[in-house]
Amino acid sequence: MSEARWYVIHTYSGYENKVKANIEKTIENRNLQDQILEVSIPLQNVVEEKNGAKKQVQKKMFPAYVLINMIMNDDTWYVVRNTRGVTGFVGPGSKPVPLTEEEMEKMGLMIDQQKLSFEVGDRIVVTAGVWEDTTGVIQSISESRQIVTINVNMFGRETPVEIDFTEIEKV
Repeated sequence: MSEARWYVIHTYSGYENKVKANIEKTIENRNLQDQILEVSIPLQNVVEEKNGAKKQVQKKMFPAYVLINMIMNDDTWYVVRNTRGVTGFVGPGSKPVPLTEEEMEKMGLMIDQQKLSFEVGDRIVVTAGVWEDTTGVIQSISESRQIVTINVNMFGRETPVEIDFTEIEKV
């Protein structure tokens, strides 16, 4: 099996969020989680001035484009290409071209892959965010998304919660 690469999808302007949601729904419905790993709309924080007040807002870095981390094959190509709002992959003709690591770095999209120092079944404590000071046992790990899933006690029952790698420590 080939490895997952980042590709750029061109969409109708303003359809980026809808395309992302539709692809994620299709991934779930067709059970393609192992082939299409992540759909991303890169955002940047921008300070806007409106009526004399400065406000920080998030804007799309690349309007009309969506990034997707996937293993390219006939099935994944078909799913993405036939999603409503998608006009095609970026590349010559109908052949998608993956982004190089240099291109990812220039766009500021390279995520330093944190070394995995824990595994399923390890007890961890959350060090930041909404769940700070919560302890739990790792149920699953997604290295590509850089998250772990733990169960927390919410409203009297166990509820799975996704936590970023940077917000946890081993107990």
